[in-house]
This record gives sequence, structure tokens and C-alpha cells, in this order.
Amino acid sequence: MRERGAPLRQSLNTLAGVALGSVLAIAELAFLLVAGLGLLPIVAAPRSRDRVVGYVHRCSRQLTALGQRRLARFHQVRDLGPYSDRSAFRYVARHWPVGILGGLVVLLLLFGLIVAGSMLTAWVFGGEWAFIEEDGNRVSSATVLVAALPGALLLYLNVMGIVGVAGLDERLARRHLTPSAEEVLSRRVSELTLSRAEVVQVVNDERRRIERDLHDGVQQRLVALGLLLSRARRTDDPERAAALVRQAHEESEQALDDLRQVAWRVYPTVLDQYGLRDVIAVLAERSSIPVTLQYDLPTRPPTVIETVAYFVVSEAVTNAAKHSNATQIAITLTPTSEAPLSSGTAAAPVAVPGVTVTVTDDGRGGADPTGRGLSGLASRVAAGDGTFSVHSPIGGPTTIRAELPCG
Repeated sequence: MRERGAPLRQSLNTLAGVALGSVLAIAELAFLLVAGLGLLPIVAAPRSRDRVVGYVHRCSRQLTALGQRRLARFHQVRDLGPYSDRSAFRYVARHWPVGILGGLVVLLLLFGLIVAGSMLTAWVFGGEWAFIEEDGNRVSSATVLVAALPGALLLYLNVMGIVGVAGLDERLARRHLTPSAEEVLSRRVSELTLSRAEVVQVVNDERRRIERDLHDGVQQRLVALGLLLSRARRTDDPERAAALVRQAHEESEQALDDLRQVAWRVYPTVLDQYGLRDVIAVLAERSSIPVTLQYDLPTRPPTVIETVAYFVVSEAVTNAAKHSNATQIAITLTPTSEAPLSSGTAAAPVAVPGVTVTVTDDGRGGADPTGRGLSGLASRVAAGDGTFSVHSPIGGPTTIRAELPCG
């Protein structure tokens, strides 16, 4: 249901946005005049070109940022950018006539309201209260009725003019402050190139990590197992041989457990069988710090997203246990969209467009996002077109957040 008073509030926002646009247009026109004078020394001193052009671009960006905030606040245009310095200057150079036009329309509206109010005041209270008099006394009812129809028509045209200026302002901003199809494609190619390099780096880091775990963990236990069995074969004491075999059996169990842990760090195979919820629940149970889990995903995400989400949670919990001195960890998995989670029936939930993973601990904070573990997570998330952020002020808490698109 639409909120009561929303149309009136939207109309007032539009009027305020057009009025502020006219004020900004005056500043833009003054800037362009000063910039035109500032560009003249370039003819005499070409070496100053970069400095002058850079200053002009910085000022145009500041004016454009003000216009962008105005459009977002009063016209609900929030999807502008990114844009270049040249695009910002072009927007400033082309916006000021639209702003001046909006200011004239607003002034015309105020003038019409003053005239109408003066005429109604003179009609009700007499000439001493009004700017408009008829025969030095009152405005007649016939005059008010005759002026009402063209006044209403002019008011309608004036309101439509304000709406038109607001629409023209929005179209101008979208034309100059949103990237073109070529720019979007070029940026996408750059992002994919960077993602490919990050994927290669992540794979190399994971390979070195696996090699280190196998060498320092499993390999050492297998060497110890071989030594125990060798000693058991050489001894003539049955009791000592049985004790050595018993130690070798325990060492083999430890080696198997280490190998299982390495395999889990490579890829948890139970993820395919049980799903993300159960695997993270097991991870929370194994944690040395109490963990609370909130899982609000209505459907199972794709395998790639499940894998990335698992590694984000696993690395965050491991870092918290090793470095944070935390007493509590909170894990939250929610859809990135506020759309309904079901289609009306419990048997047919709607797939969410993305998954948001948040891991928060109440530790001492100060986590370094450029560290090997967190930077590796950032690269892994970026490889899946996701976003990754770490907020860890000194004193805590530390919040690790990853948004993973499913489509």
C-alpha cells in the first residue's frame, strides 16, 4: 500500500530539486566563465596546460558530485557513475541552461501564486490587504471567476514545466554520467582479466598451502609410522613390539585425520552430498570458539557459490580462532535481494539472485585485509564476480562480508 502523503512529498522533492538545480546552475555558469578565462594562459604558456586542465577537471567533478547528490536526494536517481573527468566537465557545461530554465519556471510559479493569493485576499478582505485592487475596495466575484480558469490552466502548464525540467535534468545526467556500452564492455574485459590473474594466484597459493600441509603434517606422521613399524620388526620383546604396533596404529589414525583435514581444505566432498548448511554446521561444531549460525537461504545455491561461501566461512573462523581472542562468532547467510523468498507455496521457493555471507567475531580487531589469508579470500570472491569487505577496527569487532551473485 502506498504511504499516505507520498505524492505530496514527491512533488515537494521535485520542486526543491529543480530549485536547487537552478542555484547550482548559477555556480556552474560562474565556474565556466572563470574556467574560460583560466584556459587563456594556455595559449601563451602551453606547459601550464596539464595543471590548468587538472584544476578545471577537479572543480567540475566537485560540481558534478553536488549535482549527483541532488539528483539522488530529490529525484531518486542513484545509479549514476562511474564517469570520467571529461564527462563531468561536459555535464557541467550542458546542465546550466537546464538549471536556469528550471529557476525561471519556479519563479514563474511563485509569481503566479503571489498574484492568485493577492487577488483572493483582495476578494475576501478588501484592498488594504492586497496588492491588487478594484475600484479601491474589493475584487469582485466575477473577476475571480473569470481569472480562475486561465489561472488554473497556467498553473497546470507551470507544474508540467517543472516536471519536464526534472525529467530533462535526469536524462542529461544519465547521458553524461553513466558509462556507455563500449565503456562498460571495456571495464568488464579489464575486470575479467584481473579476475583471471587473481584465479591463477589463488590456485598457486592453494597449491603451495597443500604442499606445505602435506609436507609438515601428513608426511611427518607417515615417517614416524614407518620408524615405529621398523622398530617393532627389529625388537625381540613381544610386549615392546605390541606397544610399538599400538603407537603405530595411533600414528596412522592421526595421519588419516590430517589427510582428511587437508582434503577438506582442498574441497569438502560432503558439500555435494549434504549442502552448505550442514557443512557449515559441522564447521561450527568443530570450532574452539562458540559459533551461532543463521542460515536464511530458501534454496540451495549453485555449487560454485557454495564452495566460495564455505571457504569464506572456514577462513574467517580459522583466523578468529588463531588471532582474535574472540569469545563468540556469528555466521549469517542471507539472500542479497529483499524479494519474496517463496512463490506462494512452500514446495516451490524462488531462487535468490545472490548470497550474502557475514562472519562477525567480538575479538580484538585489527585484521589486515592485505594478509595472505584475507587477500586470498578476496581474490576467490572476485573470481566469482562477488564483492568482499573486511571491517576490523582496533578493539573489534571484526566483520567479514562477501556478496556472491548466483546468476
